[in-house]
Amino acid sequence: MTQSLTILGSTGSIGTSTLDVVARHPERFRIFALSGHSQTAKLAEQCLAFRPQYAVTANEAQAAELRAHLAAASCQTEVLHGEQALCDIAAAPETDGVMAAIVGAAGLPPTLAAARAGKTIYLANKETLVVSGSLFMQTAAQSGARILPVDSEHNAIYQVLPPGKGYLKQNGVQSIILTASGGPFLHTDLADFPAITPEQAVKHPNWQMGRKISVDSATMMNKGLELIEAHWLFNCPPEKLETVIHPQSVVHSMVRYADGSVLAQMGTPDMRTPIAYCLGLPERIASGVPPLDFAALSALTFETPDYRRFPCLELAYQAMQAGGGVPCVLNAANEIAVAAFLANRIRFTDIAHTVRHCLEQDFSGSHHSLEGLLDLDAAARRAAEAFVQQAA
Repeated sequence: MTQSLTILGSTGSIGTSTLDVVARHPERFRIFALSGHSQTAKLAEQCLAFRPQYAVTANEAQAAELRAHLAAASCQTEVLHGEQALCDIAAAPETDGVMAAIVGAAGLPPTLAAARAGKTIYLANKETLVVSGSLFMQTAAQSGARILPVDSEHNAIYQVLPPGKGYLKQNGVQSIILTASGGPFLHTDLADFPAITPEQAVKHPNWQMGRKISVDSATMMNKGLELIEAHWLFNCPPEKLETVIHPQSVVHSMVRYADGSVLAQMGTPDMRTPIAYCLGLPERIASGVPPLDFAALSALTFETPDYRRFPCLELAYQAMQAGGGVPCVLNAANEIAVAAFLANRIRFTDIAHTVRHCLEQDFSGSHHSLEGLLDLDAAARRAAEAFVQQAA
């Protein structure tokens, strides 16, 4: 049976990797809709290759540009734009599965729309759970939506936990361990951190990723967001979540059991592996990733994170433990700070300063509805931007 897919964020790294896997299995998958933010030419190429029924851009100007590209190639894909169009393609009756790969809080509304519609959601947008964990999980439970984690760490955990159980002490699960590469500055002298440039920060040693997530990896905020995501995905208490630095990125995460066993999932660091795992369930399908060559591995090493080097990780732990709307504030402040750093407006070390400042503020409002969360997100962004302007 052919599965109809909507890919939210098809021009990003996860989206392009998803289409690579899909192209290897034309008998299994059909693309119903694609969406991209600003890479109109790339989105046009994808439309010509996969002939989706719909393509969605961020605004009308980009939509007009995409229509011109497609008309010149006699492609019949209908072009839409805006947030409502994203929600529509995510919830459309014609789509079976939704790859949620839009970076940042912008991915929240369409991913929630897919959850309300009871879709199978391939979750690569960690901010959905960071910002709206309780709301999203309740929505999915009420509609019967199926959530499959695409992030390599959460996908690894999903594979080694008892099937369908999540974190459950009565099933012998003692703790969940997320691995982190430590990024490009694991051994950089702390005195040199203020001089780190965006060009240095986006050069991840193991993974090919977008600029924002690469900076998050360098600060280890990415791991902090993943901790919050794991808390919601696996119903795991914060005190049962651990982080360990593993520079080789071969062990993607581990689960510790009460009898002393630790089960780990390993593989070549390539996002096509977890994508193929999710898309193929319950079968295993080819991903295009070369097999792990154990003879070529020199060593697998592990170490404890240093909060002096990675203050953003500690801030994320604090936000997870505080709960409520605090993770939403954490994420919003971080998005503003990272964008400012990438624009050379603030120093690398100012990212953590900005996030800490916002976490110390008292934001009123509800975190129990999408509207309340979006208001909280906007307020935190304003506070972060004001702090950035002072720091610049």
